[in-house]
Amino acid sequence: MSFYASGGDISEPEKRGGGDLARLLNPASVVVVGGGAWCRQVVHQLQIIGYSGKIWRVHPRADEVEGVAAVPVVSDLPGVPDAAFIGVNRHQTVEVVAALAAMGAGGAVCFASGFSEAQAEDAAAGDLQRRLVAAAGEMPVLGPNCYGFINALDGVLLWPDQHGCKPVARGVALLTQSSNIAINLTMQQRQIPVAFVVACGNMAQTTQAAIAMALLDDPKITAIGLHIEGFGETGAWHRLAVKAKARGVPLLALKAGASEQARVATVSHTASLAGSDAGADALLRYLGIPRLRDLPSFLEALKLLHMAGPLRSSALASISCSGGEAGLMADAVVGRSVMYRPLTADQKKELAAALGPMVALSNPLDYNTYIWGDATKMTAAWRPMATPDTGLLLIVLDYPHTDPGDWKSATQAAIAVAADGGCPVAVVSTLPELMPADVARELVAGGVIPLYGIPEAIAAAEAAAVLRAPEKAPSLPPGPERTAMTLTEAEAKVLLAGYGLRVPGYAGGLAAHEIADRAAGLCAPLVLKAEGMAHKSDSGGVVTGLSHAELAAAAGRMQAQHFLVEEMVTGAVAELLIGVVRDPAHGFILSVAAGGVMTELLNDRVSLMVPARREAVRDAIGTLRCAPVLRGYRGRPAADMEAILDAVMALQDCVIALSDRISEAEINPLMAMPGDAIAVDALVVMAPAAE
Repeated sequence: MSFYASGGDISEPEKRGGGDLARLLNPASVVVVGGGAWCRQVVHQLQIIGYSGKIWRVHPRADEVEGVAAVPVVSDLPGVPDAAFIGVNRHQTVEVVAALAAMGAGGAVCFASGFSEAQAEDAAAGDLQRRLVAAAGEMPVLGPNCYGFINALDGVLLWPDQHGCKPVARGVALLTQSSNIAINLTMQQRQIPVAFVVACGNMAQTTQAAIAMALLDDPKITAIGLHIEGFGETGAWHRLAVKAKARGVPLLALKAGASEQARVATVSHTASLAGSDAGADALLRYLGIPRLRDLPSFLEALKLLHMAGPLRSSALASISCSGGEAGLMADAVVGRSVMYRPLTADQKKELAAALGPMVALSNPLDYNTYIWGDATKMTAAWRPMATPDTGLLLIVLDYPHTDPGDWKSATQAAIAVAADGGCPVAVVSTLPELMPADVARELVAGGVIPLYGIPEAIAAAEAAAVLRAPEKAPSLPPGPERTAMTLTEAEAKVLLAGYGLRVPGYAGGLAAHEIADRAAGLCAPLVLKAEGMAHKSDSGGVVTGLSHAELAAAAGRMQAQHFLVEEMVTGAVAELLIGVVRDPAHGFILSVAAGGVMTELLNDRVSLMVPARREAVRDAIGTLRCAPVLRGYRGRPAADMEAILDAVMALQDCVIALSDRISEAEINPLMAMPGDAIAVDALVVMAPAAE
């Protein structure tokens, strides 16, 4: 038995628990267990933040620590704590958690490392984490291997290090598995009111999605930023997205890393296209959570959402006094889901009146410097750009650190335009160091959003413009691992045809001597394929355009035991790939891509989660680079889009029906024709039916 704990059974089987987090995250009493420097820092930080609740200490060899009376074991505490910081070694941590749970504590932060994250170095580490979860039972636990939380709304924390948070009345929440990134985010100097920080650690029991769900109950949280290393149960994320939408609290994700692919991509093209990062993208789109790619853009987007909320339009307006800056702003939207709308006749009339005849009128607008220094004239020139159908007006201003006095008029004009309420207004500095802190505070007080960096500002605007509701149903979970085998092409086509997929006439599973008789009923020209060969086109396993008389000789030249003969499909507008792969990290991912033998080389693809709505698939196909060809390029015939969608839905229906068995299913190519869409090659990897 540890000095720190007495009582508490930790021998019961592992179970996932975690009750109400409100008591842990806003406690009226806290206990710090342990005697190291980290524990002393927790008490110190509680005192700095002005915590008004009860602070208790557990230390085996001290009567008093940092002026706080200490008891040697948890059971000697004068009451039941709402929250505990456990700063002892990993084995004692399990014992202390058991003791706290037995006495009815509200929750605990487990600081110690050496649990599941250390399995490569210590084979027993995973079992120790399972014992920790069992010890906690229904008591919520953060971590292990985490710093804890900072609640800047209510003035309480369990945090063993310095941080940059200050008391706020409302603001954004930041959740990350990385304690170091959490500290760095609190140190931001970008005028973002950080209301809550949670370092989630290993998430042995309480997941990132569960913590975010709890924070949604606080009306003072304006947006939640999630630095995600792995999703875990995707259904929990769907519940979070649904609740966040209902509460009107935007979620943003910074997805880091790449989970291991479902399997090595040696059989299907789909597996190589729909790797883990594509799965993360597809899942976040399914959930309606915008994804940012770097920490500065992540923070800028949270600030924009805190101050302006979701943008009403993806149309942006930009003004600057330099053609160079206007060019940078124009280039920054290329490839993004935001754009600059051309100026209307009314805008041009107002701008001409304010700027005179020497300024070329466009969006982005270079207003030159004729009006510089006159706040009234600057306001009159900028106001026409802030129309009600504009999502965000971006004013590029760089304040010199030498003498920014002449820029006071620009600040006043930006605030005056924002006060008119035409649309949200942001001031963008091209470099972070060209936005002085005092100016940024003045802008915020005046309702103007200070944004640091052009790429970051555009990324933030895009995130705020593309927010949408999650899909109504949760995505199809990956289900259990399975030992799968590859069906023959003929078997795959029989299976998929049963769900409505269109396939050509064929005969499969043929020995060489059977080919002539079994192919007699098929219409030439014919295609001969070697069965049991991956990527047959690359390996000489396909011969096209054959007559019946040429089949035998063609088979004799192939190194194969069994063959498939089918009617050749001609007249395609384009070749597509459609496939589904089981990604254990995210679920089943549907990919649609330019097909044929150069699928990976072209890399023209889009991924969605299963189940994908028919209209969502239609929209996704429209984003492919080959979409103009499908629509009929330069007077050529268009493909039958409804037939293409029928094929995608047939494949998806098969996967959903057999989701406990299928690992991969692919059609490549799907011949997209003016009046049809026919699968000329099919592959299915699946486990046999249970006996």
